[in-house]
Amino acid sequence: MNHSQGMLRDGALAGKTIIVTGGGTGLGKSMSRYFLELGAHVVICSRRLGVLEEAARELEAATAGQVLPVECDVRNPQQIEQVLEQAIARFGQVDGLVNNSAGNFISPTERLSYKAVDVVVDIVLRGTYYFTLALGKYWIENKIKGTVLNISTTYAWTGSGWVVPSAMAKAGVLTMTKSLAFEWAKYGIRLNAVAPGPFPTKGAWDRLFPEELTEKFAFENRIPLHRVGDHQELANLAAYLMSDFSGYVTGEVITIDGGEVLGGGQFNFLHEVTDEQWDTIGEQIKQANRASKKEGSSDQPSA
Repeated sequence: MNHSQGMLRDGALAGKTIIVTGGGTGLGKSMSRYFLELGAHVVICSRRLGVLEEAARELEAATAGQVLPVECDVRNPQQIEQVLEQAIARFGQVDGLVNNSAGNFISPTERLSYKAVDVVVDIVLRGTYYFTLALGKYWIENKIKGTVLNISTTYAWTGSGWVVPSAMAKAGVLTMTKSLAFEWAKYGIRLNAVAPGPFPTKGAWDRLFPEELTEKFAFENRIPLHRVGDHQELANLAAYLMSDFSGYVTGEVITIDGGEVLGGGQFNFLHEVTDEQWDTIGEQIKQANRASKKEGSSDQPSA
């Protein structure tokens, strides 16, 4: 056995239906796949239906599980309600929610427009509490002991320069997780969070870290365990927290980052980047985003 293999016993999530936001790509897709392998039904949602439908076909072929793709902008409560309605119509009830949708970019904060800040905060914070509130109301009304897993980050509590909108939003998500874990415990509803370190995904990683920056500041050289994470490692942890095996765990945030957080804010090393390099990096990120839109990718940087 090694870290790239599944951890839980077969059927550990049998009979459960789990909604995964941003579930069609990257880490969301990896978690969804493992949930399916463990017997869960999975609802994946994001803003790009074509990407979701392709992912659903791939996941079903690989796992023989059932996947429902539903288009949804997590900033829109009406669309969130539609996801919930379609999930209930297809699978009977919803038992779990993974708030995985994210938006992020690296930039000196003074270069950001108000709109740029709003986009990140709205996806990460507003989208998370909208979805959590919708599921919480549904679970309480129907006496379902639901489970929420929020994908956070270590700089939600350490802070980090050059990703300030994401840091602010993730900090809000972390506080919400702990607050609701206490308030909703009487209903049997559990809320936890995971704070991942670097788990590279192709589209998102390229946009967040242009080649020039990736080569200069390789994460592998700054992480005590000298490697980035394997998607299965995060999927293992997520599946445990969504399963009944973690029934006595709530209000917790678990770091899985190879010890990276021990060195401080995740992006604070960027103080070495010059203004001229920021100009180049900004243009590279724009070009990568334009290319991604043409290819139909819906990956968002997850850090």
